[in-house]
Amino acid sequence: MAQSTQLREFTDDAFSQDVLQSDQAVLVDFWAPWCGPCRMVGPVIEEIADEFAGRAVVGKVNVDDNREIATQFQIQAIPSVLVFRGGEVVERIVGAQPKERYQQALEAAL
Repeated sequence: MAQSTQLREFTDDAFSQDVLQSDQAVLVDFWAPWCGPCRMVGPVIEEIADEFAGRAVVGKVNVDDNREIATQFQIQAIPSVLVFRGGEVVERIVGAQPKERYQQALEAAL
């Protein structure tokens, strides 16, 4: 399957602008390349990025490369998926979950 064109990469430097100041709901997948469950969730997050294109922002944060954000949002286990609305965390999902769980969380934030 082709890489999603909708999926964003969030970094420490731009997180505030890209996520906290977004006028759309934002789903953020906190992950790391060495994490097996993260690799299972990754393709699901890509599908959701395409499905919610234009309605919400969907992206990932590599916790190895962006420790500030991971610390700021107290990410202690990955994968962790946070849904933001208006700069606030409105949903926190820890561990690999079915696609429907992520879709429902994002839908609720729209």
